[in-house]
Amino acid sequence: MIEIAAILAAGFWAGMINVVVGSGTLVTFPTLLLFGYPPIVANISNNIGLVGGGLSGSWGYRREIRANTGLLLRLLPLSVLGGLGGALLLLVLPAEAFQAIVPILIIIGLVMVALAPRVQRTAAAKAGDAVPDTAPSRRRAVLLLAGIGVLGIYGGYFGAAQGILIVGLMSMVTVESLQRINAIKNVLTTAVNAVAAVTFMLFAWESIDWGIVLTIAVGATLGGLVGAKVGRRLPPLALRATILVIGAAALIRIAFFP
Repeated sequence: MIEIAAILAAGFWAGMINVVVGSGTLVTFPTLLLFGYPPIVANISNNIGLVGGGLSGSWGYRREIRANTGLLLRLLPLSVLGGLGGALLLLVLPAEAFQAIVPILIIIGLVMVALAPRVQRTAAAKAGDAVPDTAPSRRRAVLLLAGIGVLGIYGGYFGAAQGILIVGLMSMVTVESLQRINAIKNVLTTAVNAVAAVTFMLFAWESIDWGIVLTIAVGATLGGLVGAKVGRRLPPLALRATILVIGAAALIRIAFFP
């Protein structure tokens, strides 16, 4: 009962912070390892369980999602293909291949989130507009598309702090508000998790612990609903500060307590 309660609580917290920021995997995955589950079983079962939290969180952000349907439809196929590729890589490559670069990726994401306001103001000043043009330059568009594809691969493989990296990337190369970026991030990460989950069910059924999946799914779904309410009410500065704090905590957790 203690184990179930701990995994349920971890799923709730992960579902909530995934919607607000990202990096929920850094809560659930270590919890499962703590109770003795093998890393591959923990990673795959955790991935499937967190899909529910992504769905409920995306529903909570439906208003912001509707306002960015065009951009979302351009990015979604890249996330789906990336998630499929990352999931397949998990089945054939050792975990160390990607885990070694996770701290570097998180640092890059946090720097992008921190510098994004200055970059957006500079872009607006160059455009000579009080309100920035919503169409990014060709170079930024290519960078955005390529980055989303690469992060999809990373998300399908492991996914820790994928949300932080997406927010950082989009903050730097688009002029969308942080809340709208967060809404898009929720859909993209959910799509990556869902595609990876289907891939695991097709090719790694024996590595799935459905008890873990169900427990995390219940907690994450409830956490996603709460996270959407909390995240949508945070002002941009508070949301940015939350991203930086949780991202820094994730970085310390990975770098010093692997």
